Amino acid sequence: MIIRSQQDAALAYLFKGKALIIYGPRQAGKTTFSEQLLKIVARKTLRLNGDDADIREAFLRPNATLIERIIGDNEIVFIDEAQRIQDVGLVIKIIVDRFKHVQVIATGSSSFELAGNINEPLTGRRYEMQLLPISYEELVKYTDYLTEQRLLEQRLIYGSYPEIVTDPVNAEKHLKLIANSYLYKDLLVLEQIKKPVLLEKIVKAIALQVGSEVSVTEIGRLVQADNKTVEKYIDLLEKAFVLFTVPAYSGNVRNEIKKGRKIYFYDNGIINAVINNFNPIQNRNDVGALWENYIISERKKLLNSKELDARIYFWRTTQQQEVDYIEEVKGQIRAVEFKWNPDATARVPATFLNNYPNSKTELVTPANRDQFLTKTD
Repeated sequence: MIIRSQQDAALAYLFKGKALIIYGPRQAGKTTFSEQLLKIVARKTLRLNGDDADIREAFLRPNATLIERIIGDNEIVFIDEAQRIQDVGLVIKIIVDRFKHVQVIATGSSSFELAGNINEPLTGRRYEMQLLPISYEELVKYTDYLTEQRLLEQRLIYGSYPEIVTDPVNAEKHLKLIANSYLYKDLLVLEQIKKPVLLEKIVKAIALQVGSEVSVTEIGRLVQADNKTVEKYIDLLEKAFVLFTVPAYSGNVRNEIKKGRKIYFYDNGIINAVINNFNPIQNRNDVGALWENYIISERKKLLNSKELDARIYFWRTTQQQEVDYIEEVKGQIRAVEFKWNPDATARVPATFLNNYPNSKTELVTPANRDQFLTKTD
């Protein structure tokens, strides 16, 4: 069993008079994570699944009397796929307010839908966690440091969804299933996506531009859609935990690019499934982009698991001076360059250093990535 690094934090949230809401991509292990918590806590638990029609129907007109009958003598109510239950926020609010001895744990794969249902009813009544695909930090504890060093190229190709890690022989099959059956499920169920073929084209166009500054106009031209539609789909994909946006950093330099952005995927395996390319690293011409997506997504997982309030950016000037990654925590700036070649050298541009002289700078390669992916100081 892979022990997730957020386990202790989640346990600390329980029985404090608030619901625990766990968001994250489909197939990232939210149900397994929750079951681990329940096993440790070992209290009588009512398990509900929002995918079950009778559960959804039972909560159509929630009230305290009905909910009391449903809860019975259970001390924990675990609601899996909570986003499928209408007014789930009101259901949880009633439990938190009226049944103080009962702990609610709810999971949801669709942040925008679940957030829309719970934000107002659960103001001040919830703790939230994001559970992302398995991180490097977690993998090192599951296997060991040397094993993860050896498996780096496999991680760049197949990523680290739980099924991929535990059943690597069938990694390609699992990834295609995730990409084809699960990746867009929430978006399609919500009917906010009227053209799934267009959605897939947009995702593929983004996957082919990982590591480059993204132009909505260019994507629109490639997929034959207007900018507004492309923007809408990107926003929904971000809210569904398929990808995330990194904006350009802008502070003191007059010729800094101020409105640019890059888009990365939460998992490398999804990139390769979307573009249908599982060729080994030595046969790829996009290894630099795969390395950049891997290292930034892994860093994002680490920051998330540590609940660190960090903002991440890239930096570029109109003269094409560039820093791959900027991280800002409490006013402290960290400027990082990423190189796939472990013998490579790289320097942060003098323009950046002159204008942000107190920045911490570093170069991250496969040889020294361990520190960057396990430490936040």
